[in-house]
Amino acid sequence: MSDDPKPDLPPHPSLTALRTHRNFYGRVHGKTLRPSQKEYLSEDLATLRLRNVSFDENPDRRVLDLAELPGTGPVWLEVGFGGGEHLAHMAGRYSDVRLIGCEPFVNGVAMLLGLLRRNPVQNTAIHPGDVRDLFDVLPDGCIEKVFLNYPDPWPKARHHRRRFVTPEHLEPLHRVTAPGAEFRVATDIPDYARQTLEEVPAAGFALVSDSRVPWNDWFSTRYEQKALREGRVPQYLTFRRG
Repeated sequence: MSDDPKPDLPPHPSLTALRTHRNFYGRVHGKTLRPSQKEYLSEDLATLRLRNVSFDENPDRRVLDLAELPGTGPVWLEVGFGGGEHLAHMAGRYSDVRLIGCEPFVNGVAMLLGLLRRNPVQNTAIHPGDVRDLFDVLPDGCIEKVFLNYPDPWPKARHHRRRFVTPEHLEPLHRVTAPGAEFRVATDIPDYARQTLEEVPAAGFALVSDSRVPWNDWFSTRYEQKALREGRVPQYLTFRRG
């Protein structure tokens, strides 16, 4: 099988404009969507989706006007929000900030939409696609806090270059974060933590703490609960952009 797949097509009509023009290695869909999840995507995503992020919608890569985000507070970003538990919790707890959630896995997007339908918030926007496309169009220095919770570990050594904590992601992340911005990483994979501790400081983010105790406002996700059941010890890393 080829190690360089073609960009994937999203499996739902609501996402047809969001195909990335880059090689993309992660999954975009898993189990068959439930009728309720299809309903969330059809009825709710349009009002929450961040526009003009994908190459198809914005081929000139025009910079986004973040004044169009709901609310007026500082902008936070969650990269790969999984099932959306942490993002929904943060949006409810910090109603004075604006949260962007990025997730290419359509099942996870549908799960977040279900959470937000049951507990509506007014300060969240979603990019259901590749975070690199979002980085292309974010203004310089616009993000005050970033969350990377239990990212895909890509455990095989030949796949480590696909991890988020590589220059391909960290260099644009540095550009779009403000001086002093906080970058949080949670992982249960020791080798992922090792690479994070090597690559993130090299990209201009100083290590603030390396802890086995979560942050005070942490909301445990299904991925963390699985790690704990299987005996893995989570690691919580905090960095500050220079």
